[in-house]
Amino acid sequence: MKIAIYGRDFNDSVLPFVQEVFDALANYEVEISVYLKFNNFIRNKVNLPSNIHTFSNHKELLNAADVLLSLGGDGTLLDTLALVRDSQIPVIGINFGRLGFLASINKNEIKNAIEALVKGEYSLDKRSILNLESQNNLFGDENFALNDMTIHRRDNSAMMIIHAFMNGEFINSYWADGLIIATPTGSTAYSLSCGGPIILPNAQNFVITPVAPHNLNVRPVIIPDDVQLTFEIEARSTKFLLSCDSRTETVDRSVKITINKAKFNINLIRLNNESYLTTLRNKLLWGIDTRNY
Repeated sequence: MKIAIYGRDFNDSVLPFVQEVFDALANYEVEISVYLKFNNFIRNKVNLPSNIHTFSNHKELLNAADVLLSLGGDGTLLDTLALVRDSQIPVIGINFGRLGFLASINKNEIKNAIEALVKGEYSLDKRSILNLESQNNLFGDENFALNDMTIHRRDNSAMMIIHAFMNGEFINSYWADGLIIATPTGSTAYSLSCGGPIILPNAQNFVITPVAPHNLNVRPVIIPDDVQLTFEIEARSTKFLLSCDSRTETVDRSVKITINKAKFNINLIRLNNESYLTTLRNKLLWGIDTRNY
């Protein structure tokens, strides 16, 4: 089995957990490859196996992994999309962050999680991806997002007006700080904090959620995921911000944006002792009397 490992630079306080990952993998006959920048960060801080390989881009990952293991929070796992792309290599995350909807493995469960992973005791969640199209090829060949795409005013600008169309039909003109287009995966991220609904991963929908709308009767809208969305921007400022997950670019307001469903999915690994509803209950403290805390 080939396991690739991806991570970012982080606080040294989590290094014992990184060590635990490599120690757990050493108990099995697996071939390990580590993302080059992450390898350079940890190589003098963690005892690494002598026979590990490294990779630095999505092409090198193709022959290096049956599974990609993300070490960090949800933001770290989102980074892996640019490496995995349409390869169908499944991804699993060990959470070194806070909430961890995507990186769902707790850092105190590393040994058992590695054992289940190596033994194949898991299922795959196919998660839909957003695809961005623009006349100036924004984000190049990384024009996709697992969580959401966000149109947002710049920090020093007034509210913007975002004219939204679905399959060419006018939806609404959103007078707001911004607009979020989220997948079911991203429905528990920025969209949720702005009042959007939680959408189960296998629902074939996207959600459009306004950010601080001027008109309070403007609410999030759930739409089918097989439509084409087009956005035109009207604002005092000549520039606005456009994000694909954690990647952001400054864009001229004259640029028209088209968003649709990508032609590929990403496979997230869910261990057999987990379910999406269990994750929701645990992360959102559903059913727990918070007066006891």
